[in-house]
Amino acid sequence: MLKISHISKTFNPGTNSEKLAIDDLSLDVKKGDFITIIGANGAGKSTLFNAILGSFITDRGSIALDGKDVTLESQHTRARDIGVLFQDPMRGSAPGMTIGENLALAAGHGGWLSHVTRAEREDFKKRLSVLGMGLEDRMNQPVGLLSGGQRQALTLLMATINPPKLLLLDEHTAALDPATADKVLELTNSIVSENNLTCLMVTHNMQQALDMGNRTIMMNKGNIIYDVTGQKRSALTVDDLLRKFKEVSGTTLDNDRMLLS
Repeated sequence: MLKISHISKTFNPGTNSEKLAIDDLSLDVKKGDFITIIGANGAGKSTLFNAILGSFITDRGSIALDGKDVTLESQHTRARDIGVLFQDPMRGSAPGMTIGENLALAAGHGGWLSHVTRAEREDFKKRLSVLGMGLEDRMNQPVGLLSGGQRQALTLLMATINPPKLLLLDEHTAALDPATADKVLELTNSIVSENNLTCLMVTHNMQQALDMGNRTIMMNKGNIIYDVTGQKRSALTVDDLLRKFKEVSGTTLDNDRMLLS
């Protein structure tokens, strides 16, 4: 579903602030893969996502989505096939529009509920009821009045209402309280599984990286230093991951945002 071949990206080349963010990185993602991505701050996790999204054109290498080369495609064009959630719950939805209007926008109706059929409106309510937050009875409420967790759950629903070929989750629960984060993760698992979505999820929670999905990759200095799946992954502990990072990188995984359990 996603094939990344030897991509590199340097920001501010030739200046004092030159930064090699992605260094000859390659990654093959199969359809239905749910990959968790871990690494310290500055490892290149979010930069990798931005490369996939088309936020910038890589200096070298290629990116193909579902067999199509998208290396030079704009972010707008790629957005038709890629859903994304960011860490900030305020991103991904329009606060001045109602819940129903946001869903209509995500579904391709331009935000106009008047263009939504009665069957589609009922489908919106059914999808909202699955969130377990009572939003199905608040379709006409502005999104700006929702809590962070409610907005993130709604954004997840919006990003998958037309199932994308690829779903990117960039620490999408990091700004939520633990109970709400657990709820959003439960919804994530359910939606990804039910729609057989191909998904990449950056997380700062080491245990979460092992518990979710079917594959875990570890990044450091703009490249993938560890890639594990199957029974080998199932047998891993957080301590194993920390030891592996030190073994491969030669340094300890020192990050004050990293959660070990």
